[in-house]
Amino acid sequence: MLELAILGFLAEGPLPGHELRRRMSQLTGYMRPVSDGSLYPAINRLTRAGLIERRADPAAGAARYVLSLTAAGRAEMLQRLRKPVDHEITDFTRFYVVLAFLSHLPDVADRHAVLRRRLEFLEEPASFFYDNERPLRAEEVADPYRRGLLLTARATSRAERTWLRETLGEEPPVFDTGCTDSDPHAPAAPAS
Repeated sequence: MLELAILGFLAEGPLPGHELRRRMSQLTGYMRPVSDGSLYPAINRLTRAGLIERRADPAAGAARYVLSLTAAGRAEMLQRLRKPVDHEITDFTRFYVVLAFLSHLPDVADRHAVLRRRLEFLEEPASFFYDNERPLRAEEVADPYRRGLLLTARATSRAERTWLRETLGEEPPVFDTGCTDSDPHAPAAPAS
């Protein structure tokens, strides 16, 4: 997630390290804060791999530098966007990092393939809580806070599935009851 975010932001133009950190914190900070202890080692790894360049920025003062994406870095970013690993599809925060930079993929078919993977994941019944192997729905949970968690996750999942279908030009599925997934009997929201 961290490396993809670095590559994605640098694909939009060169940035000094402090500005890159600020943008990354804005994207993921409230869910997963970006620390210097994780950011700068990632920058060093990407620099050693030839995916980004670091050059001195004399206008900013001593020990200040600007980062930019190399051609190899752009190719790596596009490959990571085109073929995200499974946890980048199933993990809420990781998927949103992919989504933040998905428009960099030039081929709409590639973008839609990623969105279809996410939609397929979201349409699988899941929960944060289970009775043996069966996912529990909010209506089956007595604890009001757990119920709130499930209801919030369900609403978020429905909103995301609606957006995904609209973007893909697909109709919502019709369940055996003849209702669409906006029905309260739709599958529970998946755990992230």
